[in-house]
Amino acid sequence: MRLKSLTTALVLAGITLPALAADGPQALLEKLAARLERLEARNAELEREVKALKSESQKIAESLDSPRLSENEPELTTRLKAVEQDALSMKKAAAIAEKLDGIAVGAALTTVAQHAHGLPGQATDTSSQIGYRADVTVELPLEPLGDIEHKVFAHVRIGQGLGFNTPFATLGHFASAPNAVAFRASGANPDDSVAILGEAWYQAAIPFPLGGFRPDSSNTLEATFGKMDIFGFFDQNAAAGDESIQFLNSVFVHNPLLDAGGEVAPDANGFQPGAILSWLDESEKAEPWRLSLGVFGAGERGSNYENSLNAPLVMLQAEKRLRLSGGLDGNYRAYGWMRRNVDEFDGITTAKHTGFGLSVDQQVDDGIRLFGRYGQLLSGHAPFERALSIGAEINGGYWGRAADALGIGGSWLKTGNAYRRAGEVEIDSNDDGNVDIRFTPRGAEKVAEIYYRFRLSPNLDISPDIQWITRPGGNGNADSVKVYGLRANIAY
Repeated sequence: MRLKSLTTALVLAGITLPALAADGPQALLEKLAARLERLEARNAELEREVKALKSESQKIAESLDSPRLSENEPELTTRLKAVEQDALSMKKAAAIAEKLDGIAVGAALTTVAQHAHGLPGQATDTSSQIGYRADVTVELPLEPLGDIEHKVFAHVRIGQGLGFNTPFATLGHFASAPNAVAFRASGANPDDSVAILGEAWYQAAIPFPLGGFRPDSSNTLEATFGKMDIFGFFDQNAAAGDESIQFLNSVFVHNPLLDAGGEVAPDANGFQPGAILSWLDESEKAEPWRLSLGVFGAGERGSNYENSLNAPLVMLQAEKRLRLSGGLDGNYRAYGWMRRNVDEFDGITTAKHTGFGLSVDQQVDDGIRLFGRYGQLLSGHAPFERALSIGAEINGGYWGRAADALGIGGSWLKTGNAYRRAGEVEIDSNDDGNVDIRFTPRGAEKVAEIYYRFRLSPNLDISPDIQWITRPGGNGNADSVKVYGLRANIAY
C-alpha cells in the first residue's frame, strides 16, 4: 500500500517538479512526504466510511426483510416502513370505497301529534294522539352482467301509534285516515315497537338493443320482483305522494280507491309480493315515457305469501313526462287494475273488481306545482266507487323562504250506488258490543287539508297541519271533524 502511495507521490512530484525546483531537493522531499501523509490519512478515512456504509446497508437490508419495527432500526428503514404502511392503508381504503361505490342509504324519523274535534263517540282521553315512524332504506348495486345493471333494495320500518286512523276506519268502512304516517307492525300491541322488513326486491335494467353500445341505448327493460310497496311503482305524484313531508291524510298520498278503498289489498303492514316489467323509452331525454305491468299478491292471504297466486292484483300503467312552454315540468300517469274474488262490502259475496285511475302533477310556475288524482271502480261494488283529489304545493321562495312549502288540497269520495241501496249501516265505534251509530249512507265524504313545511335545517322540517272532514263515512248526520296536527321529520 505504501509502495502504491509512493508511486503516486512520485508521479505528482514529476508533474510539479519544475515548479518546485527552485526550493532545492531537501525542501522538495519534505513537501512530498507531507503530501503523502495527507493522502494516506484521507485514504484511511475513506476506508472507514466505506465500511460504515456497508454496515448501514446491511442493517437496512435486514430491517426491510423483517415486518417488525424496532427502536434500533435505522431511521431510513423506519421511514420506509411508515410509507409502506400508509400506502397499504390507502389501498385498503380505496378497495373498501370501490366496493361501497353506488350504495345508497337513507334514514328518516317522522313524528306526528294530532288533536281532533268532532269524532263520533269520542272520549276526552282520545282527543289527542301522537305517533312516530322510522324508515331505513339501502340500495345495493351488484356487479354488472355485461351491459345489464342490477341492484337489491331493502326497506326496514318501525313505529308506534295509530293515531285517529282506527276510529275513522269504522265510520262507514272507508273514511279517510288523517295520519298516513301512523304505523304499528301488524297492528301489534301498543306497547310493542317492532321493526319489520317492509321491502326486499331485486331489479335488473336491460338496455336495448341487446349487444349495442350501452351509452347510446335509449330503451331499457326493467324487471323487478320481491316484496314491495306498490305505490313506489304505480300512482306516483311529485306534489302529493310523501306523507312525511307533504299531505298527511291518506286520500292525498295515494288514489283513495287503491289505498283507503282497499283495492290494492296489501298485508297488515302495507306491503305485498309482486313482479313488475317496465319499458322505459328515453329517445327524448327531456320527455321520456314508461309502460309498466305489475302482478301482486293481494287480499287476506295473497299479500302475505300464503296464497299469492290465487287471485292476484294486476296493474297496468302508462306514464309520460312533459315540459310545457318555458320548460315547466309535468308528469302524467294513467293506470288500470283488476282483481278476482274480492270480498264485497256485505262480507258475503265475492266479485271481480276492475277500475282505472289518473295521477297528474304539473308545474305552472317556477314555484307552483298543481296535482290531481281521479279513480273509478268499473266493476264490483265498494262503499265508495269514485274519488277525486286536487290541490297545489307552493314554494316559499315567493315570500323569501325558498326551502319552505305550502300545501293545499281537497278530496271528494262518492258513496257507491249498491252501498247506498243496502240501507242502514250500524257501527260499534267503541268496540264494546253495542251499536253506537246508525245511518243511511249518502252523498260523498269531503276532505280538505292545508299544511306549511318549515325548513329549519337541511335535515329537519316542522309542519303544522289542519284537516277538515265532512260527512265522514257517508254519514250525513255526523258532525264535521277537524284535526289539528304538528309533524316533525328528520331525514338523512
